Order: sequence, then structure tokens, then C-alpha cells
Amino acid sequence: MNTVELAPHRIAGLLAPAVDRTFRAGMLAGRDGGGAELSQRYGGVTATGFLVDLRTRLAAPGGTVDGPGFAAITRYQDPVVRRRTVDKQVAHGMIYRGPDGTLSATERGAAFLAELYQVHAEVTEELWAGHDDRVARLVAVLGRLLSYALVLADEEEHPGGSAFTALAPPYEPDGTPSGVLLLNRLGALRHHRADAHAAAWTAAGHTAASIGALPTGPERLAIELETDRRAAGPYATLSTEERLTMLADLAALPG
Repeated sequence: MNTVELAPHRIAGLLAPAVDRTFRAGMLAGRDGGGAELSQRYGGVTATGFLVDLRTRLAAPGGTVDGPGFAAITRYQDPVVRRRTVDKQVAHGMIYRGPDGTLSATERGAAFLAELYQVHAEVTEELWAGHDDRVARLVAVLGRLLSYALVLADEEEHPGGSAFTALAPPYEPDGTPSGVLLLNRLGALRHHRADAHAAAWTAAGHTAASIGALPTGPERLAIELETDRRAAGPYATLSTEERLTMLADLAALPG
């Protein structure tokens, strides 16, 4: 077996699309399986949009997301549009924005998030039914990856803020079903890679706008490879077998 291909940076690149696919499948199931209807009861996307994005922090009692963290999470959005969107959600009584830009859920917002967690519990149980062993393995390995990534985050520099540390570790109250644990831990890992990607394109002299317009070619490939390198740290905690098992488990999950 050629273990060079299983190096942490290689696995980081291989796992990224598998993590995206599985996470998106869970979120789509949540939207179609009751999430959209739930949102409408609370005022629609205009009222709930950012709460969904920030759920793994704002669902926690006293949970907040500070200004730099929110800017990192939404780094590809127009700042003016972003602020107006928050203004609307504040007006709907779903989010509270402090004088320094820190966001938290209002009582009504917290009630929405509690119901959203329940929707995600129901849809992921159905979506990944019959895959209990795979889900359990992924939940465990993601827990290890996120714990180590949080340790490493203290050593990393993110001039524009860190989306990962703004939302990790995910809020996991006692009794949280495995499907919700998997969905939210996958989301946190995606933010870890998003920070790595932002650091890579920033180092290459790009902005959020210019990287979006960069065509496929040698420069983009170099940024993607640098992203893999920057995202690789947590995977050093896994054995070769564990890296392969994680990839296989993600590939086998429906969605």
C-alpha cells in the first residue's frame, strides 16, 4: 500500500467533497422534512436565515457569535446586504445584536432553534437509517478531529476572523441523537476547511471577491493544494486505517 497518498494533506483533500456531500444531504433533508415549514411559522427565511447558519453556537444557553467570527462565517457575502439581513432578523425578534456586533438568539430565536434541532433529529434518523455503525464511527472520529482542531486553532492566525472557532465545538445537549451530532460536527469541520481556504487565498493575494472569480487553472490548483496543507493538522491524529474508514463511511451514507 502506498501510504504517501494517505498523508494528512492528501486525506484532507479527499475528504472535503465527501464531507460537503454528506452535510448538504442532511441540511437538505432538514429543509424538505419540516425545516422550511418551521421557518415559515417564525416569519420565513427573512427572520430565521442566519439562525440556521449559527445554530451550533446560538442554540446554547448564553451562546454568542462575535463580530469577527460572524464576518468570517459570512466572508463571501456583501457586507451591506449582510447587515441588512441581520437588521431584519433583529426586527423580527429572532436575534439580538449587541453594541459591539455580537449576536445572540432571543427567547423566540432560541425556541426556533430547539425545534430545528428536533427536525434535524427526525430527518437524519430517517436519512441514515440502517447505518448506525457508520454514523457512530463518524461521530466518534469527528469528535477527535474537532477537539484537536480547537487545540491547533490557538496557534493559527486568521486576520479576518475564524468561522471554525466562532461555531465550534457544536452545542450538543445531553441526549442529542447521533444524526444531529454527525450533521453538526460535519458542519464544524467544513468551517475549519473554510478558514484554511481563506488563509490560502489571502496568502496568494486574493480577496473574497477575486477568489470567486478566479478560473480553473494552475493558480487555483495551487491555492487548493495549500488549503489541503493548512486543513491537514487534525488528520495527523488518525491512523491510516482510520482515515480510510472515515472516507469509506462518508461515501456509503445515503444522500
